[in-house]
Amino acid sequence: MIMYFSGLFSFTLKRKHLLLMLLSLEFIILSLYFNLFLYLSFFNFEFFFGMIFLTMSVCEGALGLSILVSLVRTHGNDYFQTFNILW
Repeated sequence: MIMYFSGLFSFTLKRKHLLLMLLSLEFIILSLYFNLFLYLSFFNFEFFFGMIFLTMSVCEGALGLSILVSLVRTHGNDYFQTFNILW
């Protein structure tokens, strides 16, 4: 739980850069996967759901990186202040 809350804390503090926010989200996903692995091994369940969770988190990470690359190509940086849609 400490890993999860430290990931949430870093997510809320690093809200200026998109790359740092994506790294915090990956840290949160990693802590959730670790807790899921411990839960499944404690009750002697199968690890099939853990593999599905890991696959979905990899897809989420790839989608975040593709959005980051497209934003850096169009705007030149990953600051959230420059992404103002209303201007």
